[in-house]
Amino acid sequence: MSLGTWIYTMLNGDLVGTDEFGNNYYRGKGKKLHGRERRWVVYQGRPEASKVPAEWHAWLHHTVQEPLTEEAAKSRPWQQPHIPNLTGTANAYRPSGHEFKGGQRDAATGDYEAWSPK
Repeated sequence: MSLGTWIYTMLNGDLVGTDEFGNNYYRGKGKKLHGRERRWVVYQGRPEASKVPAEWHAWLHHTVQEPLTEEAAKSRPWQQPHIPNLTGTANAYRPSGHEFKGGQRDAATGDYEAWSPK
């Protein structure tokens, strides 16, 4: 977090809650922006927008007035744990044949016939 964000948060923010990743969510103490209260998140660690759970995302974007309760926010058995966005990192998905995975593609099977206009 930058020094400016930290100072603004300490002077103008009321802590609303914290999620399982340690991110803190704040609402403004008074001034409204276009008739709505200001809401923001201070990330724990690296700023990564994909670390904002759905219940907090809805609150940040004024979809709901209050964040979901802890009971409603509990993960379901079918939900997978969060994986950060790996695009641009060494762990990003690379399909077989990608330059960073050796660049070797499987040979064509011969079932493709190019189209040409008559």
